Amino acid sequence: MGMGVDTRNQMAKRAAEEIKNGMVVNLGIGIPSLVPNHLANEIQVMFHAENGITGMGPSPVKGKEDENLCNAGGFPVTLTKGGSYCDSAIAFGMIRSGRVDITILGSLQVNQFGDLANWIVPGKKVPGMGGAMELAQKAKKVIVVMNHCDKNGHPKIVNTCSLPLTSARCVDLIITELAVFKVTGGGLVLTELFPPYNLEDVIGKTGCTFQICDSIRQIPY
Repeated sequence: MGMGVDTRNQMAKRAAEEIKNGMVVNLGIGIPSLVPNHLANEIQVMFHAENGITGMGPSPVKGKEDENLCNAGGFPVTLTKGGSYCDSAIAFGMIRSGRVDITILGSLQVNQFGDLANWIVPGKKVPGMGGAMELAQKAKKVIVVMNHCDKNGHPKIVNTCSLPLTSARCVDLIITELAVFKVTGGGLVLTELFPPYNLEDVIGKTGCTFQICDSIRQIPY
């Protein structure tokens, strides 16, 4: 099943639920960049980018972009009131010293214990590891937002990652278009489902075993 715009936004909306007032939040490229569109108005957060911005605002309207103001993925951004700039060394210092509350990023694979593989497919063009290694290790909470399966239909949630790891045992929460898993010391726990998918759908598309929460939440549209 191809992923339409709605599933991407559904996943981003669910990830936005994890963000609380006053947090410093780092967003990866792709689906995580949609998260700010789903925050309640009263929630004030500082979005951080490892190229040296804390306090990113919404994407600029066409024609109003500032060529000197972009996020770590190179896309144009705006700055909110109270936002600030710094160099990359300071931005990474903020990450490494544990000042980022949540990082929301995409992944190629996650295993049952929260190992993250999100930076390279052997033989393909390498964008580089970026800040993912530091963020995965040092952010207080690591949330992966990704398709449940790759474009060939293979599960991206697996027993053992076959791709090179970015970081081991770092992921706290996995959100796909099918379901939400918490990562615990004992493995994955399925806690939520996106309608219209059911437990059988998730079992069939997941490459490892998982526990099932007593009361599974059906995520509202």
